[in-house]
Amino acid sequence: MTIEDFPNGNVDPGQPPTIEIETVVYDAKAPGERWVRTDPTTSEMFVREKWTWAAPGAPTKVGWEVAANDWHASEGPWGAPNVAGIARPEPHHVGAFDSPEEQAKAVAKLLKEALTERVKGLGKQKGETEVPTDYEQLLDSVRELQKAIAAEAEGAVADVKAAISSIVAEVFPGYAVSFDARAEDDIEKSVSLFKADPQLRMGPEGGHQASIDKQGSGARRTLVWTALRILAEHKRDKKAIVAQRPHLLLIDEPELCLHPDAIREACRVLYDLPNKGNWQVMVTTHSPVFVDLSRDNTSIVRVERRRDGVIFGTTVFRPKKCHLDDDDRAHLKMLNLCDPYVAEFFFGGKTIIVEGDTEYTAFTHAIAQDQKAFKDIHVVRARGKAPIVSLCKILNHFGSGYAVLHDSDRPQVPTRKTKKMITNPAWSVNLTILNVIQQAPDTTKVRLVASLPNFEEALFGEEAEDEKPYSALEKMQKDGTAFGKIKSLLEALMDPTKALPFGTIAWSKIDELEAALAAQQDGPTTKAN
Repeated sequence: MTIEDFPNGNVDPGQPPTIEIETVVYDAKAPGERWVRTDPTTSEMFVREKWTWAAPGAPTKVGWEVAANDWHASEGPWGAPNVAGIARPEPHHVGAFDSPEEQAKAVAKLLKEALTERVKGLGKQKGETEVPTDYEQLLDSVRELQKAIAAEAEGAVADVKAAISSIVAEVFPGYAVSFDARAEDDIEKSVSLFKADPQLRMGPEGGHQASIDKQGSGARRTLVWTALRILAEHKRDKKAIVAQRPHLLLIDEPELCLHPDAIREACRVLYDLPNKGNWQVMVTTHSPVFVDLSRDNTSIVRVERRRDGVIFGTTVFRPKKCHLDDDDRAHLKMLNLCDPYVAEFFFGGKTIIVEGDTEYTAFTHAIAQDQKAFKDIHVVRARGKAPIVSLCKILNHFGSGYAVLHDSDRPQVPTRKTKKMITNPAWSVNLTILNVIQQAPDTTKVRLVASLPNFEEALFGEEAEDEKPYSALEKMQKDGTAFGKIKSLLEALMDPTKALPFGTIAWSKIDELEAALAAQQDGPTTKAN
């Protein structure tokens, strides 16, 4: 690092720039067993390393020693830098604004890796895992050839060793020089499966096909996903994984220049890649489409710039720490399918969770009419009462403030056929929502509001039979009073000091909700706050 790489161009001894990497490994012997931590639940093995720049220049590297449960003062995994460089996971970086030539090389490298993996597996049949593949037989042949060459050259090597040793001994008495041909080390590097680097061309079938560097950014990025998908779908056996160097894929802004369908495909490929081999993926993005809340293999780090200009990052989401159950994952998976932008709240701002499309449409219209007053607000559609609970668990994990607006519904409803009154299942969800709200780290930063008994009746005086979002938008455009109620409700959700409009209530006990629902039927002379 140069002095320009330090924050504000200054060296702060108390806060030196630090990079810490935790890597999944498949062979404990490669980094050294003293550095390997094993997860008792997943059996995955991890290695931690840290680089620190106390001053401009080269960093100091240390490793986390598992037995000591601390950073070692001077050592780290994989040994010396020249050894660690070829043993540590290999990085593959695809930059957001790489030149066409660099992107073409990255695609070719990934495809060559995929082709090599396929060649290594040729000849392996199901149920015959102990039978050497064609590739393994080739390596054995090369190994024997190198050993034979080394044996035949032993005489010439001995003469050279004796001559060098005699000269060295004159300077360092008692010292000698030896030569190890290392005929069996890194044998795979001795074999090149392809005469030259592969060249990719693209164009109409049967027509002119130009080289990749002549294609558009979207086409080049699509080829990246093609290469990654081949890698992801190629299942390696355990023996191959142990022998192979791990890979780390680093991608900036994967959504750039892609068609919406291609973005969804890219997201799927990136999440699936670590499941099929020794690949890890790190993505930087401004797109909520790439935040899949239903996945287990995810850590999401939000990087922010404070008002004083300092940039910092905080891990804001890990599924295990949010205690999501199977129902939560099912709800979040459906939300991702229905609304790929549901995760927009990860990117900062004030969050308001609403139950359905009508509330979302009404609030979005109000925000559009006064963007200055309602700046940086994210209205999230839960598309039902149960998913509200799942979203609240995630927001509780953030420790940030948010608001929830849901329908109170009625404690009892008539059946369709007999009109007999029965307990309303939706009413019991109110208590579930309240319980998860009370689990927030700071309940004073969370506001829970209910519409009595639903949004349409509470704000517009009647429930729409169909086309609810369109009906709400039409009423707001034609009726200034209706628009005013929506706007005041939105303001009250943002600021708990402001009064809620009639038909809504901020509640913290189920008895309060029942009483307000009964009072709401008496008309607007009854106060609800």
